[in-house]
Amino acid sequence: MKLSMLAAALACMSFAAIADEADVKKAVEAKLGKVEKIVRAPIAGLWEVTVNSQIFYADDKAAYVLFGSLLETKTGKNLTAERQFNALPLDLALKQVRGSGKNIMVTFEDPNCGYCKKLAKDILTLKDVTVYTFLLPVLGDDSYEKSKAIWCAPDRSKAWTDWMNSGKAPPAVTAKCDTAGLDKSAQLGGKLSIRGTPHIMFANGERIPGYIPAPEIEKRFVAMGG
Repeated sequence: MKLSMLAAALACMSFAAIADEADVKKAVEAKLGKVEKIVRAPIAGLWEVTVNSQIFYADDKAAYVLFGSLLETKTGKNLTAERQFNALPLDLALKQVRGSGKNIMVTFEDPNCGYCKKLAKDILTLKDVTVYTFLLPVLGDDSYEKSKAIWCAPDRSKAWTDWMNSGKAPPAVTAKCDTAGLDKSAQLGGKLSIRGTPHIMFANGERIPGYIPAPEIEKRFVAMGG
């Protein structure tokens, strides 16, 4: 009898949690737009909500919302930035793997960006790294056309590295190429308030709005245990 009562109580608790989540989601969507993800925040009474690729925090009734970074004082971690990094749609990025690939970084780059080309050469010297590059053509129409050609190439990552490191132009675009993913990649930069290239992101949530050399990148990997 006691076991059945406990099971019933747990079922009620589970139902209540689901109902609460649905209620918060509904309240947020009524005010701020479609919710992409919602989970309980580490702080009691708050929910972590993602809308339009942006993370913020809301109370149980969505009467109050809080924008900004949530820091864990014990570890110094920026939990919001880490969540943002882990939520990136990496299927839209060009991927390079060197060595074991255990260290991960993300870049937003324009094919006509001089410092992006400098970064591309530095990346070739990194050890045990996986680099995800989102195309962000912000330097004009030619940047978009080059990004489109790279996106439509049979091997996007090779086309990117060939262009950035040796100036080898990607193959001509065919009429059948679907550029929806490229457009989403470019839109993502805007959602994340990235205004220039290169823009570098690390797995701990750190964001670098500009170029840093390979030794500085390696230092960050070491600091993260890489």
